[in-house]
Amino acid sequence: MDLISDFLLTAVSSPWVYLVVFAIVVIDGFFPPVPSESIVVVAAAIGVSTGTPNPVVIVILAAIGAALGDNIAYWLGSRIGSTRFRWMRHPRTAAAFARAGRGLTSRPASLLLVARYIPVGRVAINMTAGATGFTYRRFWPLSLLGGACWAAYSVVIGIVAGNWVKDQPLLGAAIGVVLALVLGIVIDRVTAVVTRQRESTLSRARTDTGPCRP
Repeated sequence: MDLISDFLLTAVSSPWVYLVVFAIVVIDGFFPPVPSESIVVVAAAIGVSTGTPNPVVIVILAAIGAALGDNIAYWLGSRIGSTRFRWMRHPRTAAAFARAGRGLTSRPASLLLVARYIPVGRVAINMTAGATGFTYRRFWPLSLLGGACWAAYSVVIGIVAGNWVKDQPLLGAAIGVVLALVLGIVIDRVTAVVTRQRESTLSRARTDTGPCRP
């Protein structure tokens, strides 16, 4: 994060900063180790503190980049499936793909929108959508909406942090990243609890409505 912050501070006066933010957000859509949330929050926090980059432009670029990255993940899923590579067959990864497949069957819209806030989860869900034949006509509007909401959320965090310590852009960027990480963990935990409760309810319903034997 220090390297990212230092780079953005030296690049804020150059239009290249917008290209960097856009590229990182796109790549993170199908390669989760890239910290797109952090880069967007940092850019917004620095923009508020120093006047550039423009947070509005960051929102637009992050929204488009997020949607594009998610659509690339969908395309990859439709081409390579979810079991071709060894890492995909790892028990935890396979379980994530399995959960994603069940969720896409029962609640596709809410799952795709919430997944945008979970770095590894969104890649698994978007690839699963492509691998399982979830219709692209339904996928791409949801990816646009999810990308727009996620971009606004990330930039708002950066703006709040940047305004909080306006004279110290690096401190504002660090606070923004911490806030984003905490909120991401909360969203992840709440989503996991809701998913377990929903699956438990569906399991009980299937048991209760099972075939009656004489």
